[in-house]
Amino acid sequence: MVTTTWKKFVYPCWKPSLDNEGENSSSRGGDPGGSVDGLWWYKDSGHHVNGDFSMAVIQANNILEDQSQLESGSMSLVETGPQGTFVGIYDGHAGAEAARFINSRLFENVKKFTSEDQVMSAEVISKAYLATEEEFLSLVRKQWQTRPQIASVGSCCLVGIICSGILYIANAGDSRAVLGKRERALKEVKAVQLSTEHNASSESVREELRSLHPDDPHVVVLKHKVWRVKGIIQVSRSIGDAYLKRAEFNREPLLPKFRFPGTFEKPILLAEPSIFVQKLLPEDQFLIFASDGLWEHLSNQEAVDIVSSCEHHGIARKLVKAALQEAAKKREMRYTDLKRIDRGVRRHFHDDITVIVLFLDSHLISRSSFRAPVVSIKGGGGSPGDANT
Repeated sequence: MVTTTWKKFVYPCWKPSLDNEGENSSSRGGDPGGSVDGLWWYKDSGHHVNGDFSMAVIQANNILEDQSQLESGSMSLVETGPQGTFVGIYDGHAGAEAARFINSRLFENVKKFTSEDQVMSAEVISKAYLATEEEFLSLVRKQWQTRPQIASVGSCCLVGIICSGILYIANAGDSRAVLGKRERALKEVKAVQLSTEHNASSESVREELRSLHPDDPHVVVLKHKVWRVKGIIQVSRSIGDAYLKRAEFNREPLLPKFRFPGTFEKPILLAEPSIFVQKLLPEDQFLIFASDGLWEHLSNQEAVDIVSSCEHHGIARKLVKAALQEAAKKREMRYTDLKRIDRGVRRHFHDDITVIVLFLDSHLISRSSFRAPVVSIKGGGGSPGDANT
């Protein structure tokens, strides 16, 4: 029997199109680099070393703060190094500079450390995160006198890597990775969350912060019914946010809303990711990587139901559209009316949303030496740039 909830999300899959969204779009750099249509950027389908993929982004902020990438091919700087697929979701806050910087540097650091260690590992990924963090903080220090606001910019950072049949999920912040796993006995696809989230709304995160900063009774503060680190930010791990990592930036000329009384000796936020590692199995069907803008409106299982019931082509866009429809419903408005709202004002209704869906082909995954054409796509349709853009 099909439940009402399931029908609500899967019904769009039976329609032949996405209300023509993107049908008449312009394309920056041609289809290989994705297409742009108003506030949308999308790459409906493509191939990676381990299967197919679909990507989509919808902008809500005045400046798109979400950045993302998909890299498929060599995971090292050495030609004979391991092949694989890399996915990154970078959800910026207080600006886009940190997310853009990560988009240009993190994968390069992964390749660097994989080459040095001659193998992919959780340690390689952790070192890449910390190296990217140090590079960005160095940039903040250089620009502090002329652009002090860059000390307040940060980004959540979710990464997925498939290499030699092993899946690595690394996360700092509150983006999320969910696996669609086929349960043969029940003949359904079950949602399995793989990423650990770092948000002060979680009691375990608040306890971690208190244990790391036992002498600071205000390390987490309940403000307007929302738990925040130092009463300012919800996430407890990120890349950037220099004012919460280095006391030298917790002062003028940084804007008062980002400063707090007193000083600190060790970083209040961490850049080190939580890392999950597992061998991929034939029943592992697909992975959904998304910024928290998606998960504010769809549950893990609702998202998995949509992906498992629709064709692969354009599935990332379908997920984003389902989230937008829920956002409109929560505000008691029609989706068609929400579509007319421009960026900036849109942020009052939903966040920037980025989704990457990776379909997993067990035959390709088992061929660890298989060398497919190199794929490199930056979500959003533009150059990743750097903190100077």
